[in-house]
Amino acid sequence: MSQTTSEPTILVTGASGLIGQRVLARLSAEGRRALGIDIALKPGQHPVTIADLGDIHRLHGLARAEGVGSIIHCGAVSGPMVMIDNPYGIVQANVTGTANMLELARTFGMRRLVFCSSTSAFGPTRAPEAGTPGLAEDTPLRPSSVYGATKVAAEQLLAGYRQQHRLDAVAVRLCWVYGPGRTTDCVIRTLIEDAQAGRPSRLPFGRDFPRQFIHVDDAVDALLRAHDAPSCPQPVYTATGGSFLTIGEVAEVVGRVLPGADIDVAPGPDPLDDYQHRFDTTAIARDLGFVPRHTLEDGVRAYAAWLADRRA
Repeated sequence: MSQTTSEPTILVTGASGLIGQRVLARLSAEGRRALGIDIALKPGQHPVTIADLGDIHRLHGLARAEGVGSIIHCGAVSGPMVMIDNPYGIVQANVTGTANMLELARTFGMRRLVFCSSTSAFGPTRAPEAGTPGLAEDTPLRPSSVYGATKVAAEQLLAGYRQQHRLDAVAVRLCWVYGPGRTTDCVIRTLIEDAQAGRPSRLPFGRDFPRQFIHVDDAVDALLRAHDAPSCPQPVYTATGGSFLTIGEVAEVVGRVLPGADIDVAPGPDPLDDYQHRFDTTAIARDLGFVPRHTLEDGVRAYAAWLADRRA
């Protein structure tokens, strides 16, 4: 991923968020031209330009002034647990904001738009057919939240622009992202922080409830693979961290990394999450060469070290 002097600017939306800030940092570390935008700033991060995804005139002005040639679109309400009491706001940010980015890419003839989607688009899933590696991208989508529905709607907009306007737009569905910078609910962070503080962890559900995780740096890898690939034959790809564990098994991983952890996980499903079977990541490995670099145990160990440094 070496930079050339003529490389157009890569626009990164949501550049103050968990994934967007890591995408921007990676591009900057590689010496690539990138412009990060967000509606707010966070201390200690790479410089970000204030811009609202709903302000189409400002977006056009920035794209023209900065020579934007592609987009990695991470800007959105960031999960089904966020803004539950403001569903219209979720739609405005996730659907209208994505429509504005697609129109920006179409108007300026950009090389590619990569959309950060979510496995919440699947909703609760049925078991995959026997002998298959998991649920493929063409599995029927049954979102159970407004957030998941907005990801489906945005993916359909991408498909329409891709088909009708020949816009090179691709979505990457990420599962639960954990790691440095996460501020919304995260069971892995909770378990680590409790162990480091000498507190017991008592989870009221999840011992037999599966949840697929991906380390934030692997999520960044997946998005950059989609951005840099010569072509993306599929309109949608799924990226996970490669593991399929229950929350109870995730707790055991944390216990191995932090032997003093006192964790008890009760049985039962998460009342606010979908029961999802293993996702098939064959396509993103085959077409884009993405394979996660962090096992869950390695990722938890690195995350624990990062959290310990922050506490210190």
